[in-house]
Amino acid sequence: MFQNLTEKLEKSFKVLKGHGRINEINVAQTLKEIRRALIDSDVAYKTAKEFIDKVKDKAIGQEVLTALQPGQLMVKIVKDELTSLMGDEVSGLNLDNNFSTILLAGLQGSGKTTFSAKLANYLKKKKKLKPLLVACDVYRPAAIDQLEFIANQIDIPVYKNLEHKDPVLIAKEGVSFAKQNGNNLVIIDTAGRLAIDDKLMTEIHSIKNVTNPNEILFVVDSMTGQDAVKTAKAFNENLNFHGVVLTKLDGDSRGGAALTIKYEVNKPIKFIGTGEKLDAIDLFHPDRMANRILGMGDVVSLVEKVQEQFDEKEAAKMEQKILKNRFTFNDFLKQIKQIKKMGNLKDLLGMMPGVGKMIKNVDIDDDAFKVIETIIYSMTEGERNNPKIINSSRVNRISRGSGTSVQEVNKLIKQFNQMGKMMKMLKGGGLDNLMKGMGQNPGQMPNFK
Repeated sequence: MFQNLTEKLEKSFKVLKGHGRINEINVAQTLKEIRRALIDSDVAYKTAKEFIDKVKDKAIGQEVLTALQPGQLMVKIVKDELTSLMGDEVSGLNLDNNFSTILLAGLQGSGKTTFSAKLANYLKKKKKLKPLLVACDVYRPAAIDQLEFIANQIDIPVYKNLEHKDPVLIAKEGVSFAKQNGNNLVIIDTAGRLAIDDKLMTEIHSIKNVTNPNEILFVVDSMTGQDAVKTAKAFNENLNFHGVVLTKLDGDSRGGAALTIKYEVNKPIKFIGTGEKLDAIDLFHPDRMANRILGMGDVVSLVEKVQEQFDEKEAAKMEQKILKNRFTFNDFLKQIKQIKKMGNLKDLLGMMPGVGKMIKNVDIDDDAFKVIETIIYSMTEGERNNPKIINSSRVNRISRGSGTSVQEVNKLIKQFNQMGKMMKMLKGGGLDNLMKGMGQNPGQMPNFK
């Protein structure tokens, strides 16, 4: 996420850090590099210029030239302006306590259907709502089947009507169906087009009129850069939507849409999609995103993700096991499952300050734990619960059963023992304390591939 922009900004700040004395020429050179980094990241020239002008005014006003650590002060100024550019504050959904409707709009391929299910799942878990998804995309082949398939995975009902193909009527029927069946939230998945056209705008405007939604969200693929901004402007002129959803942000190395869309359209970014899994959705925090763009990590979001998976009772049991030196491979498997639920591993590690730079060229995918899990599942129940009984002959059998080498099995056992010692030093707390410890002591992290 934003890797190219982060690297370019880091390079621009080195101009200041590399000089014993700072003068207006050094600062001007840094600002020039920052502007170039923004434009290379698909930020509009006008937006980049105005951004630099604001940074320049603040830099001179705060006497960067005479500061003891001018590089750090310049980073802070840029961070504050990036936060402002992206919206300053978190902008949540404006929902009614009794009944709410959310209308999703956007071009074809923006990710509306997947996001509609993600949002339903998010609000079901976070707000304890009872959502109903309404399938109004009657044009794209298998669009309704796709929505039903995804919704079944998260146990959320879908309203559809195959007897007619009138999206406006289906939307109206869906709202009535929800009220009659105890659903207090309706999310309407509308059709997209390959390009903006009058028919699309007329149709979605009619859906808006008959459903009177609490929220209209414009869903856009963040990787389309300035095209995302252009389509956002066009939709906003017709719909006057309430907020923007940026999908596929995990694959966006530039960040132009995230940096520009709020400034250009004057509507907040409300949610971001951060992966393919149905829980890969986050509220958009401008300040946290600014930190990540500048390579400072995002510890707050990391802790929140940990707390979502943190089970207090389970942690208490785990603490006792660790203190009594009874931490087993079965316990280890539980920890791995908890970590995997938190999302993409490389993205999680990138939230730790300083770690992002260390792993930027390291290939860490969602199957990072696959070999470890295969080895553990090749052990007997007795070996998992009592690792001390694993001798050389057992290692050979586990190696054959898992399709791995003896060296890999021995390495895992060694790392497991090191992990047990580290966790004992942390005095328990399960995944919560483990992750905190990993953040504070990156040198002690097990060297898993």
